[in-house]
Amino acid sequence: MDPTSAPKGCGSSISSIYYNLCDLTKVWGVVVEAVAAAGVVTSFVLFIILMASLPFVTDKKRKGTVALQAGILIFTLGLFGLTFAFIVGRYSTSCAARRFLFGVLFSGCLACLVMHGLWLALLERRGRGPRGWMLCLGALGLWLVEVIINTEWLVITLVWRPQGSVTVPDLSCSIANQDFVMALIYVMVLLLAVVLMAIPSLTHKHKQWRRDGAFILVTGLLTVAIWVAWIVMYIHGNRVAGNPTWDDPTLAVAVVSNAWVFLFLYTIPEVCLLTQEDPDKEEPHDGEHIFPTRSLVCDNILKEMETPHQNVYLENKAFTMDEPPTVPTKPVSPYGVYNGQLRSCVYQPTEIALIAKGLTKRDQDAMMSRATSPSLNSGGGSSSPPLSANSLPS
Repeated sequence: MDPTSAPKGCGSSISSIYYNLCDLTKVWGVVVEAVAAAGVVTSFVLFIILMASLPFVTDKKRKGTVALQAGILIFTLGLFGLTFAFIVGRYSTSCAARRFLFGVLFSGCLACLVMHGLWLALLERRGRGPRGWMLCLGALGLWLVEVIINTEWLVITLVWRPQGSVTVPDLSCSIANQDFVMALIYVMVLLLAVVLMAIPSLTHKHKQWRRDGAFILVTGLLTVAIWVAWIVMYIHGNRVAGNPTWDDPTLAVAVVSNAWVFLFLYTIPEVCLLTQEDPDKEEPHDGEHIFPTRSLVCDNILKEMETPHQNVYLENKAFTMDEPPTVPTKPVSPYGVYNGQLRSCVYQPTEIALIAKGLTKRDQDAMMSRATSPSLNSGGGSSSPPLSANSLPS
């Protein structure tokens, strides 16, 4: 190709099929490319956040739906990547990718939404939903149906040819718009199922599950609106306008806008709700403490501190042998002696203190046991001095 014919913004070494990615005269390609690239980065970041939030998920019920949300993020990332196939020019590889991946990626997102809506409906009806692995198997089964349909369609239209037929170059691109839409009937059935499955969950008794159903319903309704708009433009509008070259921009805008709908209206709210508590757990009544045992202990300690009690850090009854044990007149709490004093402030008799106390007591007993003689009164009324024990003859 002549280098001078390259559009503004594209280099001379770039192939003509990539002109829409850099042509500044056709703004739609550059804008859609930038929006799709931002979606790829956002989907990747959300996937990392979703995986990092798993250790902090306390609600076991919600933890079972994390696999569905991860699946939607993976398929949404694929939709943003598929957008570039509609921006570049038509050739055999890009046309085959469009025909196969368009229905496969959309069916993957919608299958996960259908299973999440079914999980919410069963949770409302039975009080518990299916386990996580059952949800994954259900979504995988719904998705494989579209994979089989698109695979057979490609095999029939591209590989199998009647004998004697004329070989058409780029047969994958020679597909009518009506045929492209008719191959997506199963995806439309899944889209209708998303809307119908989300309606019963709007009457759930817990607000948290009602919000999940509302997210799915709004996502499904807005997806229906996008699909109706692009199908009408793709089949009828562009032909009436006399500009069939708008077919690729129509499909590219539909794919990238629907992918952002999946992110904004479903994935981001669900990631934000992961760390919430389980609403089905029994909540404490008004005025009731969460830890009643701890509260009762504290109340007993405060009550006993207000009443006079024995000062245990001045006397330790374990080492008092003189007084008989007293029987308490009323039951005393084992925590009643607690008064906030540190253990180092409580009197703990040591061995030296015990020895000194024993010596003092022995001296007192010796003084009390000294013998004294009674006073002798003579008949004449004279009295003699008392004799001490030391003066007695031995």
